[in-house]
Parts: sequence; structure tokens; C-alpha cells
Amino acid sequence: MHVVTQFVSASPATYGFVFLVVAVDAVLPFVQAEAVVITAAVLAADGHLILWFVVAAAACGGLAGDNLSYLLGNRIGCRLAARFVGRGRRRDHLKRAERGVRRRGGVLILIARFIPIGRTATTLAAGTLEMPWRRFLVADAIAASLWAAYASLLGYAGGASFERDSWKPLALAFGIAGLLMLGAEAYRRVQKSRGRDLLSGEL
Repeated sequence: MHVVTQFVSASPATYGFVFLVVAVDAVLPFVQAEAVVITAAVLAADGHLILWFVVAAAACGGLAGDNLSYLLGNRIGCRLAARFVGRGRRRDHLKRAERGVRRRGGVLILIARFIPIGRTATTLAAGTLEMPWRRFLVADAIAASLWAAYASLLGYAGGASFERDSWKPLALAFGIAGLLMLGAEAYRRVQKSRGRDLLSGEL
């Protein structure tokens, strides 16, 4: 982690560095974008950088990287899927996965944004399974903005303790992702129950 964060400084060039690292991390999830954003936010807390510029750089970087991952999935993943899936059961499974992404893709993108490897896998899958790009863009813009605000405010409020102990922000991110997942599942069940109630009322 120190190898990457040592390039974060009080220089205005740091905003561009944050953008670049977050964008690359969205495609190659081994760069530890959270550490870079948190370190930049720690400097913002000390008055060396502007917090909202850090948030904006992180959000724009996440959006750019996620869209590149989606494009890779759409261009390369679709061809691979068509070549290896073929017909029969595997084709049926792929169709079901496509329907799932189309229906709940936005929620999945929001949840996965807080999971380092999960966000890459989800955006690739969204492209491969041909989730409509406009819908993907809206969901991802919300997800990237929330994630950027989360990581930045974590560093701004938590200070050096979060900068040194990388497991803390990751553990918190997994906790947030879990809560979002539980909330989405609860919402789905409520909607399903309402549908059943309406159906029984019609009968």
C-alpha cells in the first residue's frame, strides 16, 4: 500500500493521481484505491488539499474505470460468452443471468462498488450480460459518488488511523455492502409480498 500512497502529496497533481488510481483500480482491482483516497483525505483534513476536490476526483475516476470495465465486458465478454455457452442448459442459465442483471443490476452495482474485486466482476458482468448502458451509467454514477464520499469522509474524519490500518476501511466497506444487500433483499421481499396481495385482491 505504501508504494502507491507515497505519491500522494499536497500538490494539486494529487487530484489527477487520485482520478488515475481509482480508474485503474476499477479494471485491475489490486491498486488499493481506497488507500489513496483516504490518504488524500487525511491531507485535506490537515488543510493541504480540498476535500470536495478529492471526492470529485475519486467519483470521476470510479465512473471512468467502471465504464471501461463495462465496455470490456460488452466487447470481449459477449463474444466469449457466445462462443463457450452455446446452446442448451448453459444458454438458459445465461439468459436467466441476463434477466437478473436487467432487473436488479442497479442494486448489484451499488453494493459491489464497496467491494474491491466485486466491483470489477460486476461491471464486467453488466457489460457481458448486456445491461442497458444508460441504466448502467445512472446506477454507476450514484455508486461511484457514494463510494467516493465514503472513502474521503473516512479519511477526513478518521485521520491517520485509517491510513495506516488498511483493514479498517475494507472491513467497514464490507459492512456497508452487507447492509445495502440486506436492504435490497428486504425491499425485494416487500415488493413481492405487495404483488401477491394485489393478485389475491383481484381474485
